[in-house]
Amino acid sequence: MTDTALPQDPAGPLVLGPMLRYIGETDATVWVETASRAVVTVQADGREWSAATFRVRGHHYALVVVDGLEPGGEWEYAVSIDGTPVWPDERSELPASRIRTIDRQRPTRLLFGSCRTTAPHDREGHRTNGVDALRTLALALARDEQEWPDLVAFLGDQVYADDTPAAMLEFIASRRSLDEPPGKEIKDYDEYAYLYRLAWGDDANRWLLSTLPSCMIFDDHDVRDDWNTSWSWHEEINRIPWWHERLMGALSSYWVYQHIGNLSPGQLAEDEIYTRVLEAAADGPDADELDLTEAVFDLSHRVDRHPDVYRYSYRRDLGDSRLVVVDSRAARVLEPDHRSMLDPAEMRWLDEQLTGDVEHLLIGTSLPFLLPPGLHDLEAIDEVLASRTRGRLLARAAEKARQSIDLEHWAAFNDGFVEVFDMVLSVARGERGTPPASVVFLSGDVHNSYLAEVVDAEECQGARSRIVQAVCSPIRNPMPRGVRIMMSAFARGLVRPMRFVAERSQHVPDPPCSWEVTDGPWFDNCLAQLSVQGRDLSIVWRAGQVPGEDDEHPVLTTIASVRLPARS
Repeated sequence: MTDTALPQDPAGPLVLGPMLRYIGETDATVWVETASRAVVTVQADGREWSAATFRVRGHHYALVVVDGLEPGGEWEYAVSIDGTPVWPDERSELPASRIRTIDRQRPTRLLFGSCRTTAPHDREGHRTNGVDALRTLALALARDEQEWPDLVAFLGDQVYADDTPAAMLEFIASRRSLDEPPGKEIKDYDEYAYLYRLAWGDDANRWLLSTLPSCMIFDDHDVRDDWNTSWSWHEEINRIPWWHERLMGALSSYWVYQHIGNLSPGQLAEDEIYTRVLEAAADGPDADELDLTEAVFDLSHRVDRHPDVYRYSYRRDLGDSRLVVVDSRAARVLEPDHRSMLDPAEMRWLDEQLTGDVEHLLIGTSLPFLLPPGLHDLEAIDEVLASRTRGRLLARAAEKARQSIDLEHWAAFNDGFVEVFDMVLSVARGERGTPPASVVFLSGDVHNSYLAEVVDAEECQGARSRIVQAVCSPIRNPMPRGVRIMMSAFARGLVRPMRFVAERSQHVPDPPCSWEVTDGPWFDNCLAQLSVQGRDLSIVWRAGQVPGEDDEHPVLTTIASVRLPARS
């Protein structure tokens, strides 16, 4: 089997997918993109479920709800389009795709990671982009060398709209000049649609995404580097003539390719846009194909102006664990005198989700909540300086630093950081139900992986849960070696001087508790797996390694493994 080539124009009715997205105890959803208007049918367990396509900008999609399943069951499935079998691919040597429903008695195994660029899986692609950890896992699972995970959470930068691969540039050049703004970057919805094909279209990853449920959230590169960093960034980018079309294409394609698959069938029935798909389905198979272009683009326009009109955050219940995935990009409050990672409506929603009475509370946010302490203090200090509390000149320098070296994580939105920290401490003290054994932030973004833990929560706040930050980044986008060395030394060397400055500033409040990096950082391309073991957890980071010169068949290697026993 080889999949080093990037996808060509589809010869049949299936363009992309199938992707197994939502999974529950008795239901699942399967997403596909088709070449034209069609009815998509999923067959499993001797039954069939169908959905008619809807279209956006001339592209056709279906999300098939597979319901009435048994908890903890497992079934091979197939897909047909207008009665023509399209999946599994009869030419493939990969195993059959399966639907596995959640079993509350089975300990959860959750994969997570972020930042995955697209490049061929050959010697040159490995030289420039490293080995794809996702594809390596896919091959290991196909060979039955690993236990099956229950879910993979992609925590941002699924696609890079501002750093496009060679195959994407060929497509762009076929429809406009690369000298025409935005040049080599993505311009509109149609280019995003092709970018997603490149990201998800190679054989092994396509198979993995057809048989392993996935949930997703965007980060900046899904739209553009530094997206919504600050009010100044927002003002500057909106002066660029091509920006609005780019943003509308980004948010609209995100809704189609990523967001709707995050939602349960019940949540889809309440979604203001997807309800139109369900209403159209009630008109029967002979009805005209629903065109959602205007509705989806109108939503994107409204979200840009008023982020609180729509929620991209969501929740998944996994039996022994709860996963709450937070939008830390589109829901920001950027006014200079009131900055928060989450607007009031989003903060209220998160407050409702963060409760106890679950073994482990997992919070997915693309940006690390707990940075290495020195970096946290640096970003908090920079936010204060950029607010002009120390003068206009210093504020300009702080804003320039914020944008040029990405000082825009939770620490740079300190009001929101403290508010969420207080929620987590309330959960950990048992004020919102029986405290979980652990509260774990799962994040990516920073192109290195590490584990951090709050060290004094029990002493200073009465917390009974472990509070942990686990970061896995990148899946495939390695930081240059020289930058790795500099960043590692930079993070360690900042701890004492930044704490000294922060403690003496009247405007930089002390965090509710202190934390430290206990493991890492590691800079390899990797994918992490969190495994529940009763009230204990373990997290392992795995990478791909090419044996000899066999670039087509990388093997998994363990970068690090950490066990987190529950507090007695």
